[in-house]
Amino acid sequence: MKTVRLTSFSHGAGCACKLGSAELTQILEPLLDHPAATHPDLVVGTATSDDAGVLLLPGSSGQALVQTVDFFTPIVDDAYDWGRVAAANALSDIYAMGAVPITALQLLGWPRESLPFQLAGRVISGGADIMAKAGCVIVGGHSIDDAEPTYGFAVTGLVQIEDVVTNAGARVGDVLLLTKPLGSGVVTTALKSGGCPAAVAAQAVEVMSSLNDVAGRSLRPAGASAATDVTGFGLLGHLTEMLNASHVGAAIDVGSVPLMDGVADLYAAGFYSGGSRRNLEAARPRLEGNLDAAPLLADAQTSGGLLVALPAHRVEQYSAAVPGAVVIGRCTGDVGRIALT
Repeated sequence: MKTVRLTSFSHGAGCACKLGSAELTQILEPLLDHPAATHPDLVVGTATSDDAGVLLLPGSSGQALVQTVDFFTPIVDDAYDWGRVAAANALSDIYAMGAVPITALQLLGWPRESLPFQLAGRVISGGADIMAKAGCVIVGGHSIDDAEPTYGFAVTGLVQIEDVVTNAGARVGDVLLLTKPLGSGVVTTALKSGGCPAAVAAQAVEVMSSLNDVAGRSLRPAGASAATDVTGFGLLGHLTEMLNASHVGAAIDVGSVPLMDGVADLYAAGFYSGGSRRNLEAARPRLEGNLDAAPLLADAQTSGGLLVALPAHRVEQYSAAVPGAVVIGRCTGDVGRIALT
């Protein structure tokens, strides 16, 4: 096959293509109190903007079904790597709820006249390898002819109801930890523009394709109050969802927030996606303090780490289980506000 720059077929990069939070609020309004979105056994639905839906299985002695879906346009030029990242990204929603993934359905949009089907096979191979690593079985899927290539998964997991972790349980005084460095939005924007050093791109691919399985399995044993994964809305956007659902505020030590190597230089060179700019504008009204640090905290991530809130006395336990976890702040009583220090 001839060399193809997959990112040239995409109008955006990965999760930066997501519709904005304000746009989603408008779109999802018809589901408010709709019979199709309410049920006595629905534990987590759309109301709290959580990572996945949770439904208690009738007659299951407390077992719950956890479901999510995630797909996006090419985020890197290598087809195999795109598949790996897409799979890890979709699985992350399951891990963020403290659940174990069991099955997955593929979603593929492919421009049959523009790209060879062998290349689609490489995408699927990458996704399958990550799903196998996660112990998740691909049971089927669906494909369409589309002008812009897209790929992702609908994933189903299982969890005991008492072990579910949501984004709505954070408490004042909880410590906030992040399990992966930020910067994938800046890196992939630079990559799409042809301005990203190879070593920086390679590091970003490894970060994005790494699973949040250990970070997810460690939530309940460490007594996590709340968790969410950091993806298209950036750290600030997903933190906001946690704060709104939990009715708390946050203070973030911006100097402690980890960044991928080379990200600061790429941002200084002007690489910043439209999705990240939308994230920044959405977060701005609730920010105070060091606003110069806000853009990178709003960077639209793809397959980012988990943002975890847990009691201060359990931080050491969680950090020992998840070596990449970094303390970045704490929850405050200033409801809905984010202080950048």
